[in-house]
Amino acid sequence: MLDNYRNYRRNRLKRMDTNSNHVFFFDTTLRDGEQSPGCSMTTQEKLTMAHALEDLGVDIIEAGFAMASEGDFAAIATITQAVRKPRIASLARAKTEDIEMAARALQFADRARIHVFLASSDLHLEYKLKISRAEALDLAGESVRMARSLVDDVEFSPEDATRSDRDYLVEMVRIAVEAGATTINMPDTVGYTTPEEYGRMFAEVRERVPAIDAEGIILSSHCHDDLGLAVANSLAAVQNGARQVECTINGIGERAGNAALEEIAAALYVRGDRYGVSTSIKLENLYPTSQVLGQLITFRPSPNKAVVGDNAFAHESGIHQHGMLANPLCYEIMTPQLVGVARTHLVLGKHSGRAALRHRLEQLGFALTREELQQTYYRFVALADRKKNIYDQDLVGLLPDQIREKRREPVSELD
Repeated sequence: MLDNYRNYRRNRLKRMDTNSNHVFFFDTTLRDGEQSPGCSMTTQEKLTMAHALEDLGVDIIEAGFAMASEGDFAAIATITQAVRKPRIASLARAKTEDIEMAARALQFADRARIHVFLASSDLHLEYKLKISRAEALDLAGESVRMARSLVDDVEFSPEDATRSDRDYLVEMVRIAVEAGATTINMPDTVGYTTPEEYGRMFAEVRERVPAIDAEGIILSSHCHDDLGLAVANSLAAVQNGARQVECTINGIGERAGNAALEEIAAALYVRGDRYGVSTSIKLENLYPTSQVLGQLITFRPSPNKAVVGDNAFAHESGIHQHGMLANPLCYEIMTPQLVGVARTHLVLGKHSGRAALRHRLEQLGFALTREELQQTYYRFVALADRKKNIYDQDLVGLLPDQIREKRREPVSELD
């Protein structure tokens, strides 16, 4: 058994050497995300979302918390039989019954992972678990060893890592690694840390637990957005050696939510010059996957949500619209098509300029002279001051009869 374990570690290390710059995406939309009010999903809805995540290219799907409910157990078991490409994970507390239940739910998975978590901060140990530091260290080792006896892939998370005593955190991580954990996740459970602090924590733990690099252990980030820093913190972790990021579609999750998968994936791609890592995420599926989730839960992303919000590729300001018509790079750092959005929207409103108005009227089949455009623009601004949404029929209604009569065949909408 020990020889098999050592061979597994050696093979894992070889794979890590080959993919040392690859970042794995661990999606927890179906577990941490679903815990958010209004985000509960049925087993069938979870399966629909799991298929979308598989198509997106996520590496690990945390399908639920098997011990939490019969519904969660059923959803995990169903997903393991229908979704084959990603690893499937179940969360488990550092308790025998949780770990056994997780293993049963995962029994049909091609590649199963048990994700064990145990608090490491004094605040949680004293007030929530009511156990000593020494007892928690014993539990960490025992629970990871038990999970490893049931599956080959075990992730361990010291909960509230960012508010834990650093020496104690390092000791708990060391014990988990020695017990057989293959991934160590250090979560910012309450969204407390800053990018500089979070990055330093990863660098220090790597340095003080040499087995992490020597044995090819994956370090993982898991960030909440209570201070709006979840994505920034996740990227700081990547810069300091994390090769797994835990995140959710649209950033749903407890309280203010989790780090948004689409934002991390886009940042790693657009700023590849800075991060220099690869992922398996199919960027063109980001927007469609966001839409699938929005149809399954009770709300959609805010219009100004980065990457997938309705306004992420919309421009109303005349200055911006003029720049976009001249060269989209003036105001867009990525094309909408990159993330699966059909096109840029030049939204006509009171901030729009003549260039955008001419562009839209030409698309509708109207070619105006300079003087005609000027007259129409004055009428357009007056209307936009009174009306929040300007529609094509409004624009046509602004034109004199003689111009409408000269209408040519409209061109396809390209904006």
